[in-house]
Amino acid sequence: MAPDPLSLPAIHASHIGIWIADAHGRVQRVGRGEAIAAVAATPHLLLNATLTGDRLGYPELSGLDLLELFAFLYPARFAVPTPAGIAATAGLEPPGKEDDIAAFLPRAAAAMLDSLDDPDWAEREGAWHGVQALSRQRWSWAPLIQPRLTQPDAAERWLFARLPEWEETPPRGAPRQVTIDEADVAARLDRLTGDGAERRPGQQDYARATSAIFAPRERRDAPQMLVAEAGTGIGKTLGYLAPAKQWIDQSAGSVCISTFTKALQRQLARETERLYPDAATHREKVVVRKGRENYLCLLNLEDALQGGFSGRAAILAQLVARWAAYTRDGDMVGGDLPGWLPALFRRNGTTALTDRRGECIYAGCPHFRKCFIEHSARAATQADIVIANHALTMVQAARPRPGSQDGGGLATRLIFDEGHHLWDAADSMFAAALTGQEAVEIRRWVLGPEGKSRGRRRGLAARLADVASYDEAGDRAIQAAIAAAAELPGDGWLGRLNENDPWGAIERLLVAVRAMTYARAVDTRTADTGYGLETELADPDPELVTAAAGASDAIEALLRPLMALGKRLEALIDDPPDWLDGQARARVDGARHSLGTRIDTLGGWQSLLGRVGGPADPDFVDWLAVDRYDGREFDTGLHRHWLDPARPIADVVYRPAQGVLVTSATLRGSLHGGAGWTDADIRTGARHMDGGVRHFAVPSPFDYARQSEVLIVTDIARGDLPALAGAYSRLIEASGGGALGLFSAIRRLRIVHSRIADRLARAGLPLFAQHVDPLDTGTLVDIFRADPHASLLGTDALRDGVDVPGESLRLVVMEGVPWPRPTILHAARRAAQGGSAYDDMVIRARIGQAFGRLIRRADDFGQFVMLSPSFPSRLLSAFPEGTPIRRLPLDEAVNHVAAANVERRKSAYPAFSPS
Repeated sequence: MAPDPLSLPAIHASHIGIWIADAHGRVQRVGRGEAIAAVAATPHLLLNATLTGDRLGYPELSGLDLLELFAFLYPARFAVPTPAGIAATAGLEPPGKEDDIAAFLPRAAAAMLDSLDDPDWAEREGAWHGVQALSRQRWSWAPLIQPRLTQPDAAERWLFARLPEWEETPPRGAPRQVTIDEADVAARLDRLTGDGAERRPGQQDYARATSAIFAPRERRDAPQMLVAEAGTGIGKTLGYLAPAKQWIDQSAGSVCISTFTKALQRQLARETERLYPDAATHREKVVVRKGRENYLCLLNLEDALQGGFSGRAAILAQLVARWAAYTRDGDMVGGDLPGWLPALFRRNGTTALTDRRGECIYAGCPHFRKCFIEHSARAATQADIVIANHALTMVQAARPRPGSQDGGGLATRLIFDEGHHLWDAADSMFAAALTGQEAVEIRRWVLGPEGKSRGRRRGLAARLADVASYDEAGDRAIQAAIAAAAELPGDGWLGRLNENDPWGAIERLLVAVRAMTYARAVDTRTADTGYGLETELADPDPELVTAAAGASDAIEALLRPLMALGKRLEALIDDPPDWLDGQARARVDGARHSLGTRIDTLGGWQSLLGRVGGPADPDFVDWLAVDRYDGREFDTGLHRHWLDPARPIADVVYRPAQGVLVTSATLRGSLHGGAGWTDADIRTGARHMDGGVRHFAVPSPFDYARQSEVLIVTDIARGDLPALAGAYSRLIEASGGGALGLFSAIRRLRIVHSRIADRLARAGLPLFAQHVDPLDTGTLVDIFRADPHASLLGTDALRDGVDVPGESLRLVVMEGVPWPRPTILHAARRAAQGGSAYDDMVIRARIGQAFGRLIRRADDFGQFVMLSPSFPSRLLSAFPEGTPIRRLPLDEAVNHVAAANVERRKSAYPAFSPS
């Protein structure tokens, strides 16, 4: 029997209206002014205060948010933040129409609160303590929860007492040299896919091919390497997991699987549950690794709980503390913290709860033994499978950290899934930027807090006080570094640049960079719209050459003592004094790693400054830039990228490995129409390996001629925003939702959304959008996936890596050909890689990735619409062979989409007959 609803008013707001249910459950539709007056006078039940406030035009909205109640009752559990999602959690029937939602919310709240009386409520421990703290913060739900919780007889194990401590473990031994048998791999794949599953020859062929990377290496710096394309639907994840697990069992080795996004890491972790069905075993054998800025910092949380946060931020800290007691691994970004929770607190205090500013004090932290980051790093040293992202994999290869705190060295076998993204990941990882913001960060790392600045960040002197007191040479190096760091930009640097009143050598350099950029930037239209400016670092003016020489001297003055300090710390570790116990050693190791990172950065700056007034290095592209957003400058500086960023991948990542697999569904298919491996080897870096690279391809099993069609709309003029919005609206209505709209510019996305959201909502078709709705991308995709009538607008982040099989995604609409931005970096690479052929390669990759969202399983049907009046025929090879392609006006395209929607509904409901 459903519980009686709470006797509280409730509000629901959408694009088509606002409804309020009074305390007796009577619902009426109201205007915006009446609704704002009601919620300002009396707290109402609601679902997602931030989103509701946006819909009301009342950002100060507060009340009893069911999502906050969910976060308290069910920490580290998943829920789609919609009425249907909450209904599933509460075991209720979801509301059928928008005007039923306000009356549904009191029923859902009552059902959720009944968990407090359930003896099997899994998250009871810590709840009484948590609600007392939340009551002191005047949390709106506290008065409804407190009477239903009794104080425990014994003291509760609250957060810091509940968390386990990590223990040191011996290093994992080197794997045995074994050769796995293809028949064993095939048998294991059969077991993984399950009894009675359809046998897929393509997947079996792929598994046999990927077995090759687990063979013993024949010579140094020449791993067993395979570049493999597996078409969508092959089942490549299980295809490479089968030989990986066979090798792990026989060799006692470990495998690193690297992918591009956090969402894909989470997806891979779910797939590995087939290898280790027991949850406890899976937790031990499979570890997801991310950069430290993704994890909750317990010391930051403690500071927040003890008064560091106030108001709504203090409530967020208490809810995060509830989650921290139950989380799997403390991952706040893409882990088991609900992605929608930080968005409920508009200032997003979760960024202050992670180590985003590099303030970690390592072994000096009272929670060091319980630290989530340290737990994850140490677990990775013992895991069979480490699931990382491309950026972290490259960081660990380029900057290996001594000791165990970084999770150990790389595994000997590397699998790069979504390998077509390696180029972009390396482009960011191996770049150098001498900018104001980067220089300020180095200054803060050396000097620590200055003036009135707050935070726990400590400078070198405080961090290494015991070293300084013991080692005279080390102390001299620290003092010299402190003196040299004063030449780096400090607080207020941006204002001084604008006033042409620089302090120090680096600020003088930035003034010269800014002046030359404004003088030479060619695109005045860009300048007028307030976005970034850039110009080549060629023929620099005398002011820049002089400033660069001074900046180089200043950086050299800092680099020398830091390198000397690094040598003193190494000597300290090699010949430890009596006071260097385990905790002190961990602190020194942490300082050594941070020191090495900054030394690398400063060395990169020196190389970049050597280019000013000197010869160009053919391996690099150098330029000057003023970064702006909406007309406001936020950074200035010099930039350097590899002309071919895949080269350092080969040198730093591939060569030390024993075996490497680079795989994707779109390695060849989006490159020169799938002809040959030349471009795939360019993008992955395989061409820089000295022979021995194998190639393998298996096509998708999907029947694209039957399951898909491409419609190229020929009568929407580029730049006609009203026509663009109308096309999106008509196509989404024709499909009945289930549409993914892709844009190359946030501005156009927002304009189109503002023009069509209300119209679609009146048709019963919810529309969500990145950069519009106050929800993270993962939550938007969850909502989209859960509702076959919903549609989602987004940018590049949604073009790749979004897995939405079935009815929820049946239409992809691109606003036009995704031409590359004509930046200095792109122009250099275009000239080096064949001119327009390079452009076509990039465009085909983007289109192929977008099309790949459409058909995810054998019974899917989808349509891909390109709104381009002059789509080049040479780009048609981006689509799978056999895919029907039609050029037609919008009216006919809408009819095609509508006809497909009718067929879909007839198939789902045989008795359906359109009126």
